[in-house]
Amino acid sequence: MAYNPIIHLLKGIHGRINSGILSGMQGQQSPQNVAFLRELHREIRKEQVMYEPLNKLNAVVFDIETTGFFPDKGDVILSIGAIKVDGGIIKEEDTFYSLVFHNEDLSPELTHLTGIRKEDLLNAPNLSSVLLQFFEFAKDAVLVAHHANHEKTFLQHSSWKLFRTPLKHRILDTSFLFKIADPDLQLVRLEDLCVYHDIPVVERHHALGDARLTAKLWSIYIEKIIQLGIVNMNDLYEALSKVR
Repeated sequence: MAYNPIIHLLKGIHGRINSGILSGMQGQQSPQNVAFLRELHREIRKEQVMYEPLNKLNAVVFDIETTGFFPDKGDVILSIGAIKVDGGIIKEEDTFYSLVFHNEDLSPELTHLTGIRKEDLLNAPNLSSVLLQFFEFAKDAVLVAHHANHEKTFLQHSSWKLFRTPLKHRILDTSFLFKIADPDLQLVRLEDLCVYHDIPVVERHHALGDARLTAKLWSIYIEKIIQLGIVNMNDLYEALSKVR
């Protein structure tokens, strides 16, 4: 087997992550962990997934809860939830979830929507620690989110602000599949799409709950587009270019 530097790196750091070094980081960044993230991003090759069969594609479906929509104006991530999907098979027990430290007051509307309270966040790990653990969980998998621009914007902003490294993961939007398989479907909200597909809507506006719902939609639509003869990411992007 050829030497793979990222596999070697991930194995080397795995014990340190489990031992709690990452969760203990507060304030100043650990040079070793910044180096880990930069090395992971360097080793990710987006083009390699373009011809990976969709029925074998390793994906991490994720969701974030935030204080607003504009990280460049001070909005922050409050929680991250994710679940792994292998092709169309959801790995029900292979999940990630963490709250993120935040010591400012939350609006009553936000608390009502998400169930997150200020006191829940005071003992949570800081964002740098949570992001490093999330990227360790995701490794080089494709990231998937429902209407992913929100998640992508926050991850890009945080990756650069905290680690001075650009986000290298490919992030796919569930709407890529909807536009191809159901081009006439006018539904937008996650809960509406779930109801349409008879998926029970539970734990809505909880990061892991929303990731699970999105994963179920992703799994359904992977099957739909494969039946249309779209077998890999390259086919997907070609089909998408024709329906925009």
